[in-house]
Amino acid sequence: MAARSRLGRSKKQSASKRAPAGEARHRAKAKTRAKARAKAKATPKVKAKGRIRVNVRANAVPGVIEAALAAFAHEVRTPLTGILAISDLLATSELGERERRWVDTIKAGAEHLSALATLFVDAAKPGHAKAVLREDLFDLRALARIAGDALSGRAAAKGLQSQVEIAEELPSFAIGDPVRLRAALENLIDNAVKFTEQGGVALEARVGRRGKDKLAVAFKVSDSGIGLTLQEIRRLFRPFSQANVSIAARFGGAGLGLSSVRQIARAMDGDVVASPRRGGGTVFTFTVMLKLAQPSLPAHAEGADAPLPHGGQGLRILSVEDNPFGRVVLNTILTELGHQAEFVGRGEDAAARIEQGGFDCVLMDMVLPGIDGIEAIRRLRDLAPPHGRIPIIGVSGRGEDEAASCTAGADAFLLKPVSPRALATALLEATHRGAAAT
Repeated sequence: MAARSRLGRSKKQSASKRAPAGEARHRAKAKTRAKARAKAKATPKVKAKGRIRVNVRANAVPGVIEAALAAFAHEVRTPLTGILAISDLLATSELGERERRWVDTIKAGAEHLSALATLFVDAAKPGHAKAVLREDLFDLRALARIAGDALSGRAAAKGLQSQVEIAEELPSFAIGDPVRLRAALENLIDNAVKFTEQGGVALEARVGRRGKDKLAVAFKVSDSGIGLTLQEIRRLFRPFSQANVSIAARFGGAGLGLSSVRQIARAMDGDVVASPRRGGGTVFTFTVMLKLAQPSLPAHAEGADAPLPHGGQGLRILSVEDNPFGRVVLNTILTELGHQAEFVGRGEDAAARIEQGGFDCVLMDMVLPGIDGIEAIRRLRDLAPPHGRIPIIGVSGRGEDEAASCTAGADAFLLKPVSPRALATALLEATHRGAAAT
């Protein structure tokens, strides 16, 4: 008994000696947990669908995201310009039926990537879409037909039926932003086909209310797909969200497009709404306000069936482009249009080369090593006449560069991806304007 008693006392004394160390460890762990909670509170969290959480640093350096997106737009749209331009040229050449289908597939894929790039950049810069909206004269009926062809082609590839209806009263020409309009339609069409396993998809283009100089246009994209509940519809237009996690796992997608589609629609004084389709499926109605084109405006808008505008006499063009791929593409297009091109890779070299004479026009990329395209345009305009009056066309993957390039002295501006038709038209108009000025 005495032995057991001493042993009991020994254990108690040992435990009492260990207690301070255990309490210290406990306090240290509690302190660590408190610091972690404080840090978590200081860092905002954006909840994604499912169990994923994305931490966004509150102290991110202003302008870093915008600069990264600008670089993204430039790097993606430069090769896309090439893919679209070469596929356009191939489509006008003598091809067999099988090869033509291949070209159409390449072109459709590149157009979809271009639309995604536009939507991504706009979605990541909320509120900027309206500031960079373009006001171009474009062929509205041709744009609707191209969207209808895209829907029919994708539906056929998946074994679905398709229906396209373009109202007779839809005008041929309008003024607005065809790049973003097409990007929005591409997204709606892609979703309709992606979420439909059987049945069909449809596109309607109709005219809504008319004003004195404006026109409301409604595009209705419907499908017989999985359908949506009212609760899911309410979630659809939130950035980086999808109807539910099981849909995201089954069909993929970033949940990015529909929030951007709504952003584009509202920037164009319209909206997009989703509603259940009778018999199953979903209907998306996308409306925009466009300016009516006056009859006196030149009909140089892009039309699928119109011939490429040629200026008659071939031009000698200096292209300031540092990307080797971009050079090959531009040289191919310009040669096809009957022009000759010479290339320099730095904006600093442009003025000296123009002073040597022999050029009719300059194509100036905005993103260059050394000085940028804006500064290069200013230096060209500082040259003595006639070199300082040479027609200049700015080229960029960033829509916000247009105002700066025109302020610096550019006669025209092209947004990447640049089509052969848009380039031919810009060259024609810029050189005519330059000839009138002299």
